[in-house]
Amino acid sequence: MGMKGKAVLGAVVGVIVIGAVSANAGGSDKGDDSGSHSGGKGSSASAEHRSGGKKGANRPEAAAKKAAFDGDGDFQVGKDVEPGTYRTSGNTDDMCYWERAKDASGETDSLLANDNVTGTSYVTVKATDKLFKSSGCKGWEAVDPKAKGSPASKMAGKGGMFKVGTDIAPGTYRSTGNADDSCYWERTKDAEHGLDSIIANNNVTGTAVVTIKASDAYFKTTGCGDWKKTA
Repeated sequence: MGMKGKAVLGAVVGVIVIGAVSANAGGSDKGDDSGSHSGGKGSSASAEHRSGGKKGANRPEAAAKKAAFDGDGDFQVGKDVEPGTYRTSGNTDDMCYWERAKDASGETDSLLANDNVTGTSYVTVKATDKLFKSSGCKGWEAVDPKAKGSPASKMAGKGGMFKVGTDIAPGTYRSTGNADDSCYWERTKDAEHGLDSIIANNNVTGTAVVTIKASDAYFKTTGCGDWKKTA
């Protein structure tokens, strides 16, 4: 990504402690995208988000939807892009970088949130934002908040960001084979990517176990072994 390695703010900078949980959001983000399968026992979630409708439907929503705006460029909020939640998938190796900004000065103080992305990312662009920047990303699709999905019970450990109840089912998940704190996970209450968005997070070596609640909005995973629902 031309911007690979660009410093990421908020949850993605340094080591942050959320309650009793330590976080290093500077880790490589989400590597989802092995193609999400329809829900059901043993099903797997990844970057391909299934459309609502009959369970077991074989058609990825991403293939049926046209991107709301391109993955490269600067977009003025309210003019080029409307406020709302958007999703990009299929990104590899941290090559996708996005940024929400309060003005177009390009200065660090103008940043509201940003991230380097592998896999899938959801971002909520607020009406108070002035600019949304995207570089090296796949096209961004508008997310219908009423859309139904077939929640999976497995997910790629580098899959990125999953919507709870749509992409993945709530429950307790287990990931194994993680080394050197390279596995980072995060439970969030929204897709604004601020520190206040984080419910809990952790950097993991070895086996990771996390309970994703039905009240969680999203689950983010990067650099981890694949997750499987155990309860």
